[in-house]
Formats: sequence, C-alpha cells, structure tokens
Amino acid sequence: MANKDLLFETVTLGSITLDNRVGVAPMTRTSATPEGVATDQMVDYYAKFARGGFGLIITEGTYPDNTYSQGYFDQPGIIDNEQVKAWKKVTDAVHQEGGRIFVQLMHAGALSQGNRFVSDTLGPSAVQPKGQQMKVYGGDGTFPLPKEATKEDITEIIKGFVEASKNAKEAGFDGIEIHGANGYILDQFLTDYTNKRTDEYGGTTENRVRLLVEVSSVVREVVGKEYPIGIRISQGKINDYYHKWADKEKDAEIIFGQLGQAGLDFIHVTEFEAWQPAFPEGEGTDATDSAFGDGPTLAALAKKYGKLPVIANGSLHDPKKAKEIIEKGEADVITLGRGALANDDWANKVKNGEQPEEFVPEKVLSPNAKIKEFEF
Repeated sequence: MANKDLLFETVTLGSITLDNRVGVAPMTRTSATPEGVATDQMVDYYAKFARGGFGLIITEGTYPDNTYSQGYFDQPGIIDNEQVKAWKKVTDAVHQEGGRIFVQLMHAGALSQGNRFVSDTLGPSAVQPKGQQMKVYGGDGTFPLPKEATKEDITEIIKGFVEASKNAKEAGFDGIEIHGANGYILDQFLTDYTNKRTDEYGGTTENRVRLLVEVSSVVREVVGKEYPIGIRISQGKINDYYHKWADKEKDAEIIFGQLGQAGLDFIHVTEFEAWQPAFPEGEGTDATDSAFGDGPTLAALAKKYGKLPVIANGSLHDPKKAKEIIEKGEADVITLGRGALANDDWANKVKNGEQPEEFVPEKVLSPNAKIKEFEF
C-alpha cells in the first residue's frame, strides 16, 4: 500500500480494530451538568467526530471518584448510575456512526480548580503547584496548597480508577485511557519536584512511577484481559509547559519500560510546550520534535522501551506530519486536538485529498472552553 494511505489502514489496539489511525485527542470542554452528567449537546459533539471519519475518539478527562478527583466545575464524571446512563447515550451515538470511543479517566489532584465534593486538594506532597489556574476552565489565581496523600488516600485513588473502569464498561465504552499526563495526580507522583515523598512512592524514578503501574495493573485486572486500556504520558504540564524529565532517556527507559509490563494495550504520548495554553490537554508541541532537544521523539522512546502500540499527539493536524510519524514507525495512531476542533471531518477530508481548515482559538475558547452551538 502506498505511503499516502498509511493513515487510513486499520490498526489494532488490544482486542479491537480501528478503521484508521486517526483519533480525536481528549479535550476538556466543561459542558456537563453541575452534577457531572453528560448532556445531549455532548452526545452530538462526540458523534460528529465519528461521522467525520475519525477511527478513535477519546473523551475529555472524566473524574473517577467523589472525593479529590474532580478538576473543573461542569466536568463529567463516571461515578454513579445517572452519569453512566448519560455516557451510554454518547457511546451509542458514536457506535451508530461507526466509531470507537474510549473514556479518559482523570484524577486532577493538586491541580483541581473546581470540585463539588471537597474544598481542599490532594497531592503526593504538600508542594505549591506552579502557575495559575486556567480561566477558560473557570479558574482564577494560584492553585491552593494540596494536602499530602496518606496511604489511605492512595488506596482510595486506586479504588476510584477501579470502580470507574467497571462503570466505563457498563456505559458501553470501547476502552479506557488512564490519564497519567499533564500534571494531574498520577503525573504529580511521577514528577520529581511535586513528589517529595520518602516512602515507596517517592524518590527514585522507579518509585515515582509505581502508582501509575499499580493503577494500570488493577484496572487491567478488573476489566479483564480483552478490554483495551492504555495510559497517557507527557513531560510538560498544564501549569508547567516546559518541564522535562531530569534523566532524559534513562527516565524514559524506566517509565515506559515499567508501563509496558503493566498490562496496558497502548501508550499515548503528548507534549505541549509550543502553544500555551489553548487546549493544553488536547495537543501541544510538535510530536515529531525530539523529546529532549536532541535525539528521538517521546513517541519513539515510548515505542522503544514500552514495546506497545503508541498513540502520538502534538501539532499533527498537518497531514504531512501525521503521515510522517506513522511512516517512521514511531506511532501507530495519531490524535488531534486543534485539527479536530477545526475539522470534525479531518479524517474524511484528508482521505479525499482535501486541505483541512486552520484552527481559530478565539472562536472555540472565548469566553470559555464550553462547547458552542456553531460547532455542530
């Protein structure tokens, strides 16, 4: 098959086969009800991407418990029957259009800026988060100082991912992505300056990746071996765009190597230092750039050391770049944030040789990140 068609080959993630290698990246839209229930507007929003030819859709970060996980007001959750039933409408709509949809399970931890359940925040250590809360998601000012997670808190974090994973299957999702990126709770444990613990979850890179591995392993156990699960990993964060792992490729070897043995079906890598902070969860700097200024990309390192299928994200809305990273064998699937928002039919357009539209952030992000009527 000619190289120009590689994006539109089928690809397998775990037990399922996608129609092509083009996915929608997870992007926070804060468009659920105050109780975290997906709306009819969200049903239409996700269904349009399947209709537009995307082989995979990954939802916005969805909170998995009723304590510290919620990050934003009007963020969807997947913790009770009402939320599960609402998500079932979304998954049914996507499936009716021939698409596949994974839920992203996200615990915000110390970067929570809107939580209806608790007033304080939780982190691996009591370390003041860098940066400012994001106004497009309803935040303002600095992040509060989190309390340090106890062993009981860690147990509850894991339990939340477990219960939410069960609910995801009930809601009809085709798979699960564990959010281990962008500065949220699992990435806080992974990051040297936010994790000052002296127990088995702190110190060395092997210890700091432990919670990510434990969550991955228990989610695999509870959903069974046939249900697709993966994890999202980044260096940069919504509040620290330029962060890099201190030991560079040595850290990559440990992190991806450990995750590659945790029962996962894929690793989704993203960086986003190049365009702060339009949709920081969705997309970032060029995925074809080196991870550390020189040498291989983060996607290539994930492939090398994780030995799993890799999803790559970051400025791949240019079809040439999207094809290039697939052709090089550094990624098996690419995901789009900006490209998908500007073109809910990006996949169909590119397959037909048409040029996608450019993303205009002022349209989508003003005055906030909520889904707008004109998007349909």
